[in-house]
Amino acid sequence: MVFWLLIIGLAAAVSALLALALLQRHRAQQARAEYDIAVYREQLAAVDRDVARGILDAEAAERTRTEIARRILDADRSRGTDAQGDAPRRVNLAMAGGVALVLLGGSVGLYTMQGAPGYGDLPLQERLAASAERRAERPRQAEAEEQAAAFRPEAPQPAPEYVELVDRLRATVASRPDDPRGLALLARNEAALGNFTAAYDAQRRLIDVLGARATADHYADLADMMVLAAGGYVSPEAEAVLGQALSRDPQNGPARYYVGLMQSQNGRPDIAFDIWREMLERAAPGAPWVPAIRAQIEEVAARAGRRYQLPPEGEPLAGPSAADVAAAQDMSPEDRMDMIRGMVANLSDRLANQGGTAGEWARLIGALGVLGDTDSASAIYAEARDVFADDPEGLAQISEAARGVGLGE
Repeated sequence: MVFWLLIIGLAAAVSALLALALLQRHRAQQARAEYDIAVYREQLAAVDRDVARGILDAEAAERTRTEIARRILDADRSRGTDAQGDAPRRVNLAMAGGVALVLLGGSVGLYTMQGAPGYGDLPLQERLAASAERRAERPRQAEAEEQAAAFRPEAPQPAPEYVELVDRLRATVASRPDDPRGLALLARNEAALGNFTAAYDAQRRLIDVLGARATADHYADLADMMVLAAGGYVSPEAEAVLGQALSRDPQNGPARYYVGLMQSQNGRPDIAFDIWREMLERAAPGAPWVPAIRAQIEEVAARAGRRYQLPPEGEPLAGPSAADVAAAQDMSPEDRMDMIRGMVANLSDRLANQGGTAGEWARLIGALGVLGDTDSASAIYAEARDVFADDPEGLAQISEAARGVGLGE
């Protein structure tokens, strides 16, 4: 109720000011003309006094009176013109009423359509609690699959020969249920046919057969099939599988991507952004999750209230390739150092001309510090602080790299 009283009061105050301006316009015009005429009359009186004192002769006084009389006539005509051109008072009153109606009715109506009437303030702690509650109460895998099935487009019909081969594979796996190779092939081919539920059933059986030999990739593939079966939704069951993958490999790319997606779906775009941003900065060329992150990270950043510019597409800074490392083993220390300096120089040129992520700037500062070029590292650090002045997370990453090579704030 207080909110409605506040916006109505503000709209009424603005309406009153506009109405007052409309009603006062004619009065101000009249007052200005009357003031000018009064001034000119006073000037006429002053001319008579100057003549009486002998300051002005008769001829000069007559010329002055003529000029002042002309100005009085002009002012009087201006007064009449203002009165004729001004709208009648009742019209001004009607206009003032219309302005008030538009402001009051329009403000309330617009907020009713676009706002959230009756929705109270939502402090940070309440939003976090609501996010945790939504995550705890979100649909299970079976429910999500049922909902997704209603919206899934019909898949194109595969070639009959391929269907026959998959049928034979199913029969083979049924007769040899403990064959890991057969289960892996079945899971992959069921997924290719769009049978994602059957695919993750086969993948789960494969993990059971492998036991302790199951890797993070096996669990990540299982989670991937579960998410696809649920129409892109990360269910509690899929989240548990992702946990198994990350417990075996904390840097597993597909698992980390889906954890970020799960956080985004449950009201924590801030966590999703932090995960995806780091992955994007550290991704190797051709990493399969990069296109998915690039397609979503700007929208997630906006929801999280972060200022973020997607870096240009291209090969990210992932360090030297395997061939570079192999070649460096046979180099002399001087040649190896020259190669490193060349790589650092190339990175520095690219950041200067094209820009880059905070992670790349941080790695450049660290590389220059390792090379002992503290002057260049300090200059790059100062430039990076200007570039990321509005990005607290990026600035923190850069400052950490600078501290690592002995550069103060």
